[in-house]
Amino acid sequence: MGLANWGMHQSAGIFAGTRTKNVNPKTLNPNRKYGPTTMNLREELLREKVHSKAHATEITHYACSSPEQFKELMDCFLCNDYRITQRAAWSVSWAGRARPDLIKPYIKQLVAQLSRNDVHNAVIRNSIRVLEMTDIPEDCHAAVMNACFTFIEKPNTPAAIKAFSLTTLHNLSTYYPEIQPELKLIIETLWDGETPAFKSRGRKILKAIKN
Repeated sequence: MGLANWGMHQSAGIFAGTRTKNVNPKTLNPNRKYGPTTMNLREELLREKVHSKAHATEITHYACSSPEQFKELMDCFLCNDYRITQRAAWSVSWAGRARPDLIKPYIKQLVAQLSRNDVHNAVIRNSIRVLEMTDIPEDCHAAVMNACFTFIEKPNTPAAIKAFSLTTLHNLSTYYPEIQPELKLIIETLWDGETPAFKSRGRKILKAIKN
């Protein structure tokens, strides 16, 4: 059956409970305004010589306060300034997980980042990190699966991108079980030369597929 004929459901996946240690969604009150009511995010992202986790967290809280402020963050993440997109990526990942309602309008734009070769790895990494926890539109399934398989098969793909790609593919395999044999084969074939992060997720996926 073709991809377009499959229904869409929420892809919780076996790693749905994973959260960043820096931003707990339960601590983000959508009715509370974090920090200043107005902030020039472009200037803020460039303010520190070295972008710290503490600063990224503060920007995340600010972005999660309203759809308008969230849009400011996404505009920075999707802009053509290499340094700004790289620094915004951290906060986009955390904010997207904390406020899935706010990230939803931008999912297709995140999917589009996966096929680009002119962006920093941080953009790819945090796009796929959000997608592994997100209800991906059905018309994006094929593009996401193709991108994830490509990431996994390339030897020079950063470990985190491979790990997030494994999870995303497993989530989608719930609706496309025909990809499970290929996913299993790739994990087993690459196993000996892969990182602990790859093996950790791969081990859980292989166990889930067998069950």
